[in-house]
Amino acid sequence: MNVILVFVTALSVQISLTKADDKPTYIYQNCPSTNFTPNSAYQSNLNLLLSTLRSNATRGSSDKFSKGFYNTTTGHEPNKVYGLFLCRGDFGAETCQNCVSVATSDTAQLCPFGKENTIGYEECLLRYSNISFFSVLDTSFRLSQWNVENSPSRSFDQFVWNSMNETVNQALSTTKMFATVKKNYTASQTLYSLVQCTPDLSRDDCSSCLRLAISPLNGCCSIKIGGRVMYPSCNFRYELYQFYNDTSNGTLPPVFFYPPSPGSLTSSRGGKGKKATWIAIGTITPTITLFILLGSFFWCRRRRNKGRIGDDESNDTLGGEAQGESHQEFPIFPLGLALEATNHFSHENKLGEGGFGPVYKGILADGKEIAVKRLSRSSGQGRQEFKNEVTLIAKLQHKNLVRLLGCCLDGNELLLIYEYMPNKSLDLFLFDSTRGAQLDWNRRICIINGIARGLLYLHEDSRLRVIHRDLKTSNILLDHEMNPKISDFGMARIFGGNQNEANTNRVVGTYGYMAPEYAMEGVFSIKSDVFSFGVLLLEIVSGKRNSGFYLSEDGHSLLTYTWKLWCEGEALELMDPVLKQSCVGAELLKYIHIGLLCVQEDPARRPSMSSVVVMLASDTLTLPPPTQPAFSVGRMVASSGPFFSSDSKFCSINEITLSSVYPR
Repeated sequence: MNVILVFVTALSVQISLTKADDKPTYIYQNCPSTNFTPNSAYQSNLNLLLSTLRSNATRGSSDKFSKGFYNTTTGHEPNKVYGLFLCRGDFGAETCQNCVSVATSDTAQLCPFGKENTIGYEECLLRYSNISFFSVLDTSFRLSQWNVENSPSRSFDQFVWNSMNETVNQALSTTKMFATVKKNYTASQTLYSLVQCTPDLSRDDCSSCLRLAISPLNGCCSIKIGGRVMYPSCNFRYELYQFYNDTSNGTLPPVFFYPPSPGSLTSSRGGKGKKATWIAIGTITPTITLFILLGSFFWCRRRRNKGRIGDDESNDTLGGEAQGESHQEFPIFPLGLALEATNHFSHENKLGEGGFGPVYKGILADGKEIAVKRLSRSSGQGRQEFKNEVTLIAKLQHKNLVRLLGCCLDGNELLLIYEYMPNKSLDLFLFDSTRGAQLDWNRRICIINGIARGLLYLHEDSRLRVIHRDLKTSNILLDHEMNPKISDFGMARIFGGNQNEANTNRVVGTYGYMAPEYAMEGVFSIKSDVFSFGVLLLEIVSGKRNSGFYLSEDGHSLLTYTWKLWCEGEALELMDPVLKQSCVGAELLKYIHIGLLCVQEDPARRPSMSSVVVMLASDTLTLPPPTQPAFSVGRMVASSGPFFSSDSKFCSINEITLSSVYPR
């Protein structure tokens, strides 16, 4: 997402504050690039629709308005326009009327020829399209924001999760599908939460939307005292201060600055939507604003002078030259402490060997277990990967990413200290005939969903857009409860706000998990990671490795074998035999279907991770048919089998129907 934060002078803030009661707080818009012709019938119908919405926002007697909601249509096909407005449930009629009036005016300026647009304010949402979306669950794009302050303790995230679930349940019991809840976290701290759906949704769809919205809560808002996620169909927000009204008097408590989440506002409609812009200006006094602006100025200068690594996100490598490596956002770990914890890197403490050096288990004096990654001195390229990993992990926080506790740069020793994962890596369970039985179907679903949420955070919800480039089973670590955590970011790359793909002459990663366009041409993107995720998913449901997978008669890869079974209507044969007692056939087919969508040869056909998360979470969405998967690099690019004929690029089996929303 192309994000613009507008900081104004104290004088202009003062001027704008005098109009705070008249002007709603603009947050975002999503205006895809599908345009209508000026002075056309569609424009006339759109103008009439906006006028109708505006006039109905002033009719307090309307039954629809009693919910702060109104939807309608104007014109006839093919120039018919569908539109609605939704006011936040804690605002009164006057505030709602004002917001809708401003929205109908703003959309004409911000999206002058768009056939569809969604524009969101703190007080209301306005939406229109040439395609009917009434009573349809829509999670095609998302905005994530968070408060700049960290939470007071580790237990806070669980407290927020429990409170949000309670708020969702309350909203589902009302016709407005809106609820607020306040709960005491401590004697002096109260958590305020708010959720809302468009009231034309069914309760099941509202529930699905809100559950999906709060599911990545730890991704966008981990250890933060406040955050929000906004979909077209629903939204939530929580804070440690009261940001909503107890009574509908139309006044709003102060709004604080939120940092944006890069890439978090996207549209799945072909990926052609305009980049969203949002502006947040706090309603604080001019004097305080002046101090904040001055403080921000000197703080930014101080940061530049420190020369911290990784600040230039336009570089396609993460670390640069690693100037000022001591100024990271995590502790510097003394070498002596690492030596003592690992018994001087003894062989008995060795957990395994990574691409750039061994990993050791360590125990600190207080009994805490850690994992120490030691850069091999013989590694010609390891130092840069070390810098990349230090730079990147310091900026990422998610429950499905391994947590970095510190680093050590002492002479020739380069160490990374991580939280210890007692169950080591996924491959040690998945491909072992004995230990694999510990991974029943429900556990495998949790692992797949956790990996998907971690990747979604990297691609869309973190401060940086990150391409992992080396996603595989050995880089998925398992904690004591078998929850997955993505690890090993030495190969990762950062993309800038407008960057969709990049080229490299140095292809790194693991064959069998590499997307073909990356392995053969050096082109990588978020869709490269999606391909790797698809391979992982199919390995998890089958219990078989993609690399080294052979059938005695043909020697196919796991992907080609899965495609063969899919086209023959025998996809259930892919199931790991240990799952026979715990797996539901229809659910397994859904996961295989999603895996095949992820490994399609054309990157444009592969879904984004946001679409994948939606598909995994829903039992009602219909899915598009997969096309023939890309084959493993170094394997048979063509095969003599009948199911590889030129007219079998598509095959339709298993009665899994086309989706109404094509994920990209």
